[in-house]
Amino acid sequence: MQLQMPFLISLSYLLCGGVLADEKSTVVGPQKGSLVIMGGGGKTTAQVFGKFIELAGGKKAHIVIVPTASSSNPNHNYERSWSAKLAKEKFGVAEVTILHTHDREEADTEAFVKPITTATGIWFGGGRQWRLTKAYGATRSETEFHKVLERGGAIGGSSAGATIQGSFLARGDTSGNTIMVGDVQRGFGFMRDTAIDQHLIARGREKDLLRVLEDPKKKMNKEFDRAAMLGIGIDEDVAIVVKGDRFEVIGKEGGAVLVYDPRKWKNDTPDEKKWVTVREGGSYDLKMREVIRERAAPSPQEE
Repeated sequence: MQLQMPFLISLSYLLCGGVLADEKSTVVGPQKGSLVIMGGGGKTTAQVFGKFIELAGGKKAHIVIVPTASSSNPNHNYERSWSAKLAKEKFGVAEVTILHTHDREEADTEAFVKPITTATGIWFGGGRQWRLTKAYGATRSETEFHKVLERGGAIGGSSAGATIQGSFLARGDTSGNTIMVGDVQRGFGFMRDTAIDQHLIARGREKDLLRVLEDPKKKMNKEFDRAAMLGIGIDEDVAIVVKGDRFEVIGKEGGAVLVYDPRKWKNDTPDEKKWVTVREGGSYDLKMREVIRERAAPSPQEE
């Protein structure tokens, strides 16, 4: 996939994973702002989305919903958005904008990005994540998405809207979502040196990120440092809230996030030992690459 690079700053974002080199102090997560990354599902949507709204400013937030991943059909009703409805009706956010295009030239215009320039929160909806890269990758829109974080805002998303937040785009092949290293490989890099998968345990995908991090067919583009990557697999109705180089797991009780660190593998490490599990209520240090807090044991009243 060949992408135009109309702005030098877009190239800087690409090379540095979304943060200019002289500003980068965190290793993986955003220097400023917050990320809410949900693995799909629907039972905890209000809870997870509510956390995103809170981080974006609550009722005073300006939320931009990006539904582009949902379809490639120009006749699809992109204005029909559960997240926009939830923001307005449940959380009382007065300023909610639905922003969509499949036209890269339009995504690169000042007029199109105007709502993003004042946004305090961006939410990417589900579907196929490659549609987001195709539409917005290395355009003025992507640059403005990163600036939301620089202003201390929040970026969130579920399913495809989760995967796009990594630097490498897992399941990005335009021919089908079972191909882990596909023809579209670049995410937006809100989390640097990461590949994010979703619907993990619900769809039996626990071992799929190994195909990214080991890349047995040598399909990964040279711009990615596979050895430096972390894999993050998020189950349905579970999300991670990322601030700096730490994330906390929220969502359903006992919900799991699996973290894959190739630096800790040996030649004889079995596949089942190539990840650690962080459950709801637990936290993970993305810089040190270790679990830093387990979920507290239930009290006798809760048992």
